[in-house]
Amino acid sequence: MSLTKLVTFNSKEKKLMLCLMLAVLMMMTTGFTRNTVPSAMHQVSVLVDGRTITLNTTHTSPDYILIRAGVKLSANDEFRLEKIDDKNTKITVYRAVPVTVSYNGQKKEVMTSKQTVGDALIELGYNLEDVEAAPGLDTKIQENLDIVVKDSAAKLQALARQREEQMKPKVQTEMGQRAYRNVYTMEATAYLPSDGGGSGITATGIAAARGVVAVDPNVIPLGSRVYIPGYGVAIAADTGGAIRGERIDLCMESYGEAMNFGRRYVEVYVLD
Repeated sequence: MSLTKLVTFNSKEKKLMLCLMLAVLMMMTTGFTRNTVPSAMHQVSVLVDGRTITLNTTHTSPDYILIRAGVKLSANDEFRLEKIDDKNTKITVYRAVPVTVSYNGQKKEVMTSKQTVGDALIELGYNLEDVEAAPGLDTKIQENLDIVVKDSAAKLQALARQREEQMKPKVQTEMGQRAYRNVYTMEATAYLPSDGGGSGITATGIAAARGVVAVDPNVIPLGSRVYIPGYGVAIAADTGGAIRGERIDLCMESYGEAMNFGRRYVEVYVLD
């Protein structure tokens, strides 16, 4: 009777001991795991308004960190996030300040948080290749800075060329409107590629075909593009013994076309 009770007691004791050992083992394992997981805590330095605010946080959102640091951003303020290393981060806050920008007689005041005149002008939509600024583009932005902007020499030259191009006379061709530098009234005749020596090669070495015309190089330089109403855009690439002065010979595709054209006066536009 007592022997049976002793066996039962020992069995319970063993179960209890086993449970305690398992619990201790779990606690040790859990503690080890926690100790080996690297901490997500890192230090953030916030540079704002001439002071530095340092705080430790597990958060990575700069907006949340700035709120924690008590930093309020206005509409035009900016910040720059810079990771120093795995444990340290720096946030620099740039406050917007008023500056005045004058261009073409118009002056306006704007708020900018950019650090240089050049960056501020880019923000306002200026192309730095097209403008010059006083003070210079690398000047540090300060409150109430006056910035005078004017067109660069390169842009002024481009505008002058554009105006010059717009003022050039134009003629409507099958290729659209084309500017021309000269126009002549010329006596025109027609010829075939097989005429003359029969080789079909022009004075400039290209093959004779429709769109190739013979001219007097003293009047129209060889290689010039010309436009003849009713014939089209052509290249002055050939010469001829009878083509002197204000005369032109147009290459045709067929004998019938050449005969129908005959001899007539045409306007010849020397294109740009």
